[in-house]
Amino acid sequence: MQADELALATRFRLALEHAAKTGDWTLVYPCLAADVEWITPKRTLTGIDAVKHDLSWGSPPEHLDLEFQVGDWVDLGEGHFALDVHETYRMKGSGDVAYLRERRIDITIRDAMISRYEMKIVG
Repeated sequence: MQADELALATRFRLALEHAAKTGDWTLVYPCLAADVEWITPKRTLTGIDAVKHDLSWGSPPEHLDLEFQVGDWVDLGEGHFALDVHETYRMKGSGDVAYLRERRIDITIRDAMISRYEMKIVG
């Protein structure tokens, strides 16, 4: 992994974590290519405008706090990288575990921007 690709991937991961916790996606957008393909289990969005318009559904649950344990980026070659994320959802106030989720994030970097994002629920 080149240093500039690692820096972008790390900045993007931190921006995603911030967005998942706060609902504020503004730090995510500068990482994305204009023609980004954004793939989740429920839908696929194409283009930065679609991502900006339709990611409003990506707000954090009001009654839950979210914690992350994140692995390291794995270089899969040709600008393709992946990492695993363990999410713990806790009840606000009590801190009791509501549920756990395992996700895998795959990104493709092209021309110093993320051109493809895919999130899979793996557990």
